[in-house]
Amino acid sequence: MSAAEPAARPPALEVTGLYKRFGSVWANVGISMSVPRGTIHGIVGENGAGKSTLMSIVYGYYRPDAGEIRIRGEKTEIRTPDEAIALGVGMVHQHFMLVDTFTVLENVVLGAEDGPFLRRTLAKARRVLGRLARDYGLEADPDAVVGDLPVGVRQRVEILKALYRNAEILILDEPTGVLTPQEADDLFRILRALRDQGKTIILITHKLREIMTLTDRVTVMCAGCVVGHVDTSETDRERLAAMMIGRPVLLRVEKGPSAPGEALLEVDRLSVRDRNGVLRVRNASFTVRAGEIVGVAGVAGNGQSELLEAIAGTLAAERGEIAIRGVPATSHRASAETAKERRGTGLAHVPEDRQRTGLVTAFDASESGVLGYHRDRRYNRGAWMSRRRVIADVERSMADFDVRPPLPRLLTANFSGGNQQKLVIGREFGRDPPLLLVGQPTRGVDIGAIEFIHRRLVAMRDRGKAILLVSVELEEILALSDRILVMFDGEIVGEVPADAADERVLGPMMAGSRAPGAA
Repeated sequence: MSAAEPAARPPALEVTGLYKRFGSVWANVGISMSVPRGTIHGIVGENGAGKSTLMSIVYGYYRPDAGEIRIRGEKTEIRTPDEAIALGVGMVHQHFMLVDTFTVLENVVLGAEDGPFLRRTLAKARRVLGRLARDYGLEADPDAVVGDLPVGVRQRVEILKALYRNAEILILDEPTGVLTPQEADDLFRILRALRDQGKTIILITHKLREIMTLTDRVTVMCAGCVVGHVDTSETDRERLAAMMIGRPVLLRVEKGPSAPGEALLEVDRLSVRDRNGVLRVRNASFTVRAGEIVGVAGVAGNGQSELLEAIAGTLAAERGEIAIRGVPATSHRASAETAKERRGTGLAHVPEDRQRTGLVTAFDASESGVLGYHRDRRYNRGAWMSRRRVIADVERSMADFDVRPPLPRLLTANFSGGNQQKLVIGREFGRDPPLLLVGQPTRGVDIGAIEFIHRRLVAMRDRGKAILLVSVELEEILALSDRILVMFDGEIVGEVPADAADERVLGPMMAGSRAPGAA
């Protein structure tokens, strides 16, 4: 189907004059937009711009304070997600709404059972999943347990859930925030197939590459307002970034040559098993010196996560040695006490998964903002913690790292994913550590925050800090690193200086080819 819609055909979705406030904070201010049927429509903006709030209103999670919503030309009030689903609106959330212990089939039918006889429902769902696989390339083993599936397939299950419920309008909130580049490309293929079959896709994202690659039209939001609607074919990344941020944005990393000093991290023949006993890191050896950024490239799941966790002390080493600032730090046990000891050596750690290991979403931001440092003498006098000092420090960190809204007492769960990430980064960067482990630093953050975080990393390097960086974004590894280690199946298959690295060099290594001269 063409992206252009006949004039007589009403849009799939129209929003007019929509307002939404949470307490004293206006999340949406006079939002109006129109999404033609059979198109992919992007919504971009900084973290906290109001994108997810707007779509949560369309999906029935929130009620607007004012404004009008029309679905296929019909004015409607959407008070619950069930009402949205009945109108043909489906939503795939940034953090998946799946039961890990259920099969794909059981997750798809959950909440959509046809009466008390589950066998009949499951048989019907199995037939529908087969058709969706044929029509859209949405393959997923219906009998697989969801918790055992890769992230990209779990997201596919979320899309299948929506289509099983006859969604004609499919909203995706930051859909590639947890995907590898290969999984993202597979998702794009699926979304194009859905559009070509007449579905309407609304894509909430901060990634300009996705907008330029995938969408037909884009709405740009800033501070709860719409600042413009543009056809994707008539714009570029620089213009969109400037509209989002309100100023020109540097879309490349500016850094001078590194000046490496003494080795602050030494890893020798390290092997690590994950919590299920599977060997994930095999005989890894490398150093990270003061004044350099060493990047670790590789497709997700090749041992990078376990490598960071073992160095941080949250996962036990099976064998091998770790030395931090010249002091042996190997531990064959993992515990909170081990992680605390590592922090005491001057190591800071930005974990890859902010929700599982970086924050406690049920805590308020002031508590999450000192997590791991909450036993410091600065905050404790005997049995009493000084909430005043905690709040003052987190307020300062929120201002320094542009966390929005800057409210230390707000529940951590109520911040957008990008602002949760900035809360973690502010906590770890703000203590000026000599050695920093950084996992996926810009996952789920907007273009302005990416620029900010990259500048901070380079500035820390230039002040003599040693940084070990893991990212599935190869562009990020290439932009920031002074040296690049490539991991495949738990092994470091090569090391490449940054000035000799590009996708053609690193790509074969990420697929298992060893670097020339590597053992």
